[in-house]
Amino acid sequence: GSGGAGAMAEGEGLVSVDYEVFGRVQGVFFRKYTQGEAKRLGLVGWVQNTSHGTVQGRIQGPPARVRELQEWLRKVGSPQSRISQAEFSNEKKITALEHKDFQILK
Repeated sequence: GSGGAGAMAEGEGLVSVDYEVFGRVQGVFFRKYTQGEAKRLGLVGWVQNTSHGTVQGRIQGPPARVRELQEWLRKVGSPQSRISQAEFSNEKKITALEHKDFQILK
């Protein structure tokens, strides 16, 4: 069979989703690796440490790529990290990216 779901069209739109990752995720280069993975996937947004020991941020891009980074945040992380859970919220469709790259915020 032909047709259907093969095409990675730009027409599938863009999504924005916020995330927070719990566990041992500070002081283990988690932000640097997240930025690298996001850039590899062509996503934009940001990542930062919080005052309560988690890492949070936002991802924006094509839905399939965003899903890949969500899986990465849930299961992989940086080599020395220990992720206990990742929570995603505020998922919404957007018409244009609100960030021009993926930044590490202090």
